[in-house]
Amino acid sequence: MTASQADRPQTAALPPALARGVADLFPDQPGTDPDLCLAARLGESAGAAGPLRVKLGIDPTGSEIHLGHSILFRKLRAFQDAGHTAVLIIGDFTARIGDPTGKSSTRVQLSPEAVEANARTYLRQLGEGRPASEALLDFETPGRLEVRRNSEWLEPLDLTRIIELMATGTVGQMLAKEDFSRRYGDGTPISLHEFLYPLLQGYDSVAVAADVELGGTDQKFNVAMGRDLQRHFGRRPQFGLLMPILPGTDGVQKMSKSLGNVVGLEDDPLTMYSRLEKLADAVVETYVTLLTDLDPSALPDAPRERQKAMALAVTAERHGSAAAAQAMAAAATLVGGAGQAGGSEAVPELSLEGVSFPATAFYLLRALDLAASSSAARRSIQGGAVRLDGERLEDPNRLFETPDQLHDRVLQIGRKTFRRLVHGSAAAGSGGNRP
Repeated sequence: MTASQADRPQTAALPPALARGVADLFPDQPGTDPDLCLAARLGESAGAAGPLRVKLGIDPTGSEIHLGHSILFRKLRAFQDAGHTAVLIIGDFTARIGDPTGKSSTRVQLSPEAVEANARTYLRQLGEGRPASEALLDFETPGRLEVRRNSEWLEPLDLTRIIELMATGTVGQMLAKEDFSRRYGDGTPISLHEFLYPLLQGYDSVAVAADVELGGTDQKFNVAMGRDLQRHFGRRPQFGLLMPILPGTDGVQKMSKSLGNVVGLEDDPLTMYSRLEKLADAVVETYVTLLTDLDPSALPDAPRERQKAMALAVTAERHGSAAAAQAMAAAATLVGGAGQAGGSEAVPELSLEGVSFPATAFYLLRALDLAASSSAARRSIQGGAVRLDGERLEDPNRLFETPDQLHDRVLQIGRKTFRRLVHGSAAAGSGGNRP
């Protein structure tokens, strides 16, 4: 528990799994009033009131979930495991507007078809169709999860209701939102439809009768809007429970695909472990707190050992203890330059089926999608970033006559990407393996 949590009596009164890592909780008044104290609302739910409805909205504007996203899903799962109902809202309507939070310009509006395709990949990554023990969310236990699309209640809104929604806020309120304020001050255009986003997200809380809404600390404005709208429509206001924004692998900026500092939820064990074990020591405890159930005080004292312990724990959370341990052993062997020996079984396979032979080294990287272009492949090789079975490839024009010369050998790109080359189409994870 952080110092800021300890300063909040209400958070301290929550069960440890629900309080862990929380950055903000509002309203935050200790006592017995279930409208002002979440601990009291939880106590009320243990009686006739029944389980709380815990809302998390996601706008499927992309197709991949990374560890930064997973913080909120882990907290939602903690509420599920405590007996409450998770209400996962797929923002298939709001995604067409795009959340303006953190954006310096108007977002491109997506088609309904693109949004739905992204939503299906999100649900698969969260564990739909898998046992609860193997999934990030519990899709299996009856009464523990509702998956709703907000087009269900937003598409039927008529102009009268939209005007009513807009009348609950002011232009001053909207411009007080940091992102709008910055853009307005910079003279960057703000489209009128962007003001609708926090109102529509807030209306989601009315539609699903949320008791608690989860969000990142950058979502406080939108979550508070949900409370305001619930009051306007005569509903019981929700609590806002906000989680920190996870630093990316650079240890500084937030984890973001556009910044290239992500660890993907679907990264193979070796890739995940290798990226995590190189994190700055300053963020190791944050990763342990937000991405595992370990006690951070139980980490080793030595910085390097703390990094490895964190990487092992986070990888195990996603892939299981055996796969994580195997990845740890493989990373130690491969990074040490020993090539395949003693660890290549953990390296994800990559098929050579789509490569035309004879093949030069730089062409091979490009054909396997391990470099963005042929010139980038040449630069990687000439810069000493490419190894084959632990030996540095120095000549971009080195020629491989047949795939048999590469079969079952480990190709390493930089410090984090390892692929075991396989001659055939049955290789797991073949294609699309961009470092």
